[in-house]
Amino acid sequence: MKLDSLDNAKEELKRADHLFYVSLKYTRTVDVIKSVIERLINASSFAIEALLYHLQDEKKLEELPKFPVARANLVLKHYPTDEQLKDYIAFFLLLRKIDKAEFTRSQEFRRHVTMTCEIDGETLTIKIDDIKEYFEKVKKFVTYIEHILEGEEDE
Repeated sequence: MKLDSLDNAKEELKRADHLFYVSLKYTRTVDVIKSVIERLINASSFAIEALLYHLQDEKKLEELPKFPVARANLVLKHYPTDEQLKDYIAFFLLLRKIDKAEFTRSQEFRRHVTMTCEIDGETLTIKIDDIKEYFEKVKKFVTYIEHILEGEEDE
């Protein structure tokens, strides 16, 4: 199960990669930015799920929560000293807030296409370069989870 979830995370990253490098390059719309964010959320969610299945295999966890935020909090509970994991989980929760937030569009069909939304009282502007950073961070997150799974399996 955990390997299936990890494979699903990698597949979502491939889809996000295509959306970023092909679709966004030619269309430059906020809809494509939203789609990339959704794929990044899915990839992160699958990575978290893989980690939870791993905990379940080790008998450290009986049942997986159904909701993504509860799953993220459960990971934090089981890895309280892992600062890097805390950072990735916080980023995952931010992406979810961005996805659910009301947004405005500007500069569509141009290089500086911008999605603007309000998160926790702060205005957040997301451009193509920001999406690239988000994509790279989620890639590192999935790789980090993979290393955790491999590292604990070797012990």
